[in-house]
Amino acid sequence: MAREAIYQQSDPERRGNALDSQNPSGGETNAKRPPGKPPGAPPASASGDESRPRAEVDVKLRPRRMDEMVGQRDVIERLKIAIDAAQSRGEPLGHILFDGPPGLGKTTFATVIPAEMNTTVQMANGAGLRAPKDLLPYLTNVSEGSVLFIDEIHRVPKAVEEYLYTAMEDYRIDVVLGDGVNARTLNLELKPFTLIGATTRAGMLSAPLRDRFQIREHLGWYTREELSEIVHRNSKKLSIKVDDPSAAVIAARSRSTPRLANNRLLWVRDYAQSKAGGKVDQEITRAALDMIGIDALGLDKQDRNYLDTLMRVFLGGPAGLDAIAHTMNVSGDTLEDEVEPFLLRSELLVRTRRGRLATPGAYEHMRRPMPD
Repeated sequence: MAREAIYQQSDPERRGNALDSQNPSGGETNAKRPPGKPPGAPPASASGDESRPRAEVDVKLRPRRMDEMVGQRDVIERLKIAIDAAQSRGEPLGHILFDGPPGLGKTTFATVIPAEMNTTVQMANGAGLRAPKDLLPYLTNVSEGSVLFIDEIHRVPKAVEEYLYTAMEDYRIDVVLGDGVNARTLNLELKPFTLIGATTRAGMLSAPLRDRFQIREHLGWYTREELSEIVHRNSKKLSIKVDDPSAAVIAARSRSTPRLANNRLLWVRDYAQSKAGGKVDQEITRAALDMIGIDALGLDKQDRNYLDTLMRVFLGGPAGLDAIAHTMNVSGDTLEDEVEPFLLRSELLVRTRRGRLATPGAYEHMRRPMPD
């Protein structure tokens, strides 16, 4: 199993190098750097789509300390208290579980917390831990007070999950050597460590695993003001100037999600460099987002196609999900998992026993008259 690198969070340069070395997207490395190009030199392309891997951009935009983070203030305050108390006692921080929709900062918290504690972090993914042998290298390499981060922890199989129980509570694991009557159990003591789990589906976690996390935090949606602040901060990191009206447009069309705000910002940067000589203003920002089909509420083309189909074909509903999916020639799972959540949260759609219903707000947004 290919293990992800262990890196020291308090050293940004080393952190960036460690992440770049494991970048799977085929980005530039020291071995493949063009002759005469020094390490860390900016890419030749203005947009950076080819020469700068997206993973590198994500690392650049991600906060390194809690004081750099925007939003989730209540979560940050509670974590600061827990970190300060643990450091005062000289003990490892209690195990932490972050849950919430994608793109709200679960992984960011998992990288910022080790920086606050001046320790190292190992990063794993629940889908990659298919058997206990896949988990053992991570557990046996933890150092005193270090952090083990498991993303999508709800995807960890039951057999691996049971290994985590003793590791989290007693800092030990039992390894069975051999088979049958010749089998022997080897008890391995682990250094006290902190497990940070992140999940988008907390309900899929088993109760025994969920209850072993001393700290559990749910990450909520961001306000437009917080997203505007994130856009301003990240525009400085990208060396582009974004004024307040432009940041407000990006924030309004980002679905209350920082990851989407960053995606919108990167597209606006590319559009401005290609169409407006690098100048970003409110009109350029609107034109850039309109070009990729993101409207004033943050709906994309598929969202509007869903509402259009519901209103035009089914007269606003009620209509079953399968009927809508077949009419649109789209998988029902795609509509249920990707399209409907934001429409429901925006109060443009209602789910009833009889089917989906378009709300008056949806008719107003789509500029369609309501049926009699």
